Amino acid sequence: MSKKKENIFDVKLFTRLFQYIKPYKAVFFGLILLVVLLAVFGAATPKLTEFIIDDSIAGENPKKFLFYITLMLSVLILQTLFQFAFIYYASWLGQNLVMDVRVKLFNHLLRFKMKYYDNSSVGVLITRAVTDMERIADIFGQGLFMIFRDLLTMIVVFGVMLYSNLKLSLIVFLMLPLLLYATRIFQKYMKKAFEEVRNEVSNLNSFVQERLTGMKILQLFTREVTEYKSFKKINERHKKGWLKTVWYNSIFFPLADLSSSITVGLVAWYGGLNVVLEGSVTQGTLFAFIMFIPMLFRPLRQIADKFNTLQMGMVAANRVFKVIDTTSQIDDTGSHIAEGFKGDIAFKNVHFSYVEDEEVLKGISFNVNAGETVAIVGATGAGKSTIINLLNRFYEINNGAICIDGIDIKEVTLESLRTQIAVVLQDVFLFADTILNNITLNHPKITENQVHQAAKAIGIHDFIMSLPNGYQYNVKERGVMLSSGQRQLISFLRAYVTNPSILVLDEATSSVDSYSEQLIQNATDKITKGRTSIVIAHRLATIKKADKIIVMDAGEIVEQGTHDELLKKENGYYKNLYEVQFLKEEVA
Repeated sequence: MSKKKENIFDVKLFTRLFQYIKPYKAVFFGLILLVVLLAVFGAATPKLTEFIIDDSIAGENPKKFLFYITLMLSVLILQTLFQFAFIYYASWLGQNLVMDVRVKLFNHLLRFKMKYYDNSSVGVLITRAVTDMERIADIFGQGLFMIFRDLLTMIVVFGVMLYSNLKLSLIVFLMLPLLLYATRIFQKYMKKAFEEVRNEVSNLNSFVQERLTGMKILQLFTREVTEYKSFKKINERHKKGWLKTVWYNSIFFPLADLSSSITVGLVAWYGGLNVVLEGSVTQGTLFAFIMFIPMLFRPLRQIADKFNTLQMGMVAANRVFKVIDTTSQIDDTGSHIAEGFKGDIAFKNVHFSYVEDEEVLKGISFNVNAGETVAIVGATGAGKSTIINLLNRFYEINNGAICIDGIDIKEVTLESLRTQIAVVLQDVFLFADTILNNITLNHPKITENQVHQAAKAIGIHDFIMSLPNGYQYNVKERGVMLSSGQRQLISFLRAYVTNPSILVLDEATSSVDSYSEQLIQNATDKITKGRTSIVIAHRLATIKKADKIIVMDAGEIVEQGTHDELLKKENGYYKNLYEVQFLKEEVA
């Protein structure tokens, strides 16, 4: 395992990234061709300079001088055009590739079990989907092709230098092993540093995201100073991670520049003596070699720099693929497509636990007949909300079966199952969008006219029209522009407009005003009429109207019956709950 971590370049990971290049093969091979042309044209300039000095200036041949100057100008123009095309299309390829990976990642995230999100940081997932994706784009835009170009340039320059003068080439190559070794060490340490940086970026994103989301709580409990200190610590670790990369850069790049300068000095010294004393080296060759040395050393320096970009991209790609490789989806193997349910629901000896060996539901069984309204009551933690989660298959049960109209819900396709069940949650979530879009969730088959008719039917059309721009009113992030009661009314309409076969309500009105509560009560009566409804009851009115009440305690059903039947049970759980909690409401 440790051996794998020390690998500077993960070939398997890179091969996987290459799979996403297939739709853009033409651009990819075009970039390869541009790399070859740039390497050849780059090496041609010093060689043409050699010819200009030796054949034209020293040889006093003005016709050749004009020819070489024209040729060099043409090479430079073509080199500039190729360079432009290379930079543009390398970045173009990187952005298109990362767009495909990001879409695949988001599509994968959309299908995760709720359990995955229970155990995952939203900030970390945002980092994977946004920041890490940009690093992957840099692999192609600023890393891979740049490295390939620089390597090919070095190879071409290396060959031309050997062909031009063997002795001067040997002087240059004496310094290369030292720089190559330093480059390898540099890359090894930079990879470790970048892994640390990516970890700290994720921690920073996660911390900031959570604190901004929960800012009201922080200020209510005056935790500003404490959170400020915590943030400083996380930011300090992030800074230290980056400073490691700065430290390695500050050592390597001056060393690379020093090596290049020493080599130029040695070539100038040895070549100059030969020009003056022996004549075995021409002035043009010496001048060309002085131009070749930066072309040989600079790419090596740039390769190390681009390798940093490549390392960051590979670390980011590894993190993204870990999420993509996570198998946390509900098995959607059912073949039955539910176009509509009658609404008979049966829980048969259902066992379930969020955490292994800690059962939340301990073998519960109950039936709901089509068209009935069933209220579920019980203390906090009794397992009421879990029933909602399991009916929609947000989680898989451990044992037992859940059936609708006699069909195990595992046999029903997830999409058709959830299409036929509408849920109004206690904690209403609204997107930063218009009221209309929050109701339809951009469903193409739900028209604005249908929404208006549905709103009128449950009595909230006037409330929506009283808002600025009516149905086009933007509620901002999480619906902060609306009160809790107004948000819940929107969620009732969102459920009702889908015309579900089964309705599940987690109806909480403890924090809403009396006007909103009356609207919610009217909406509840309307949308539950004639359809199977399961209600986690928080109001006495709902409980009294229910066809059946299921009383839960510690993951078990302790009592079932109508309101009147349960009140007749001496020392019954519901009777005690009613006297302690609901009777106060009745008296009030």
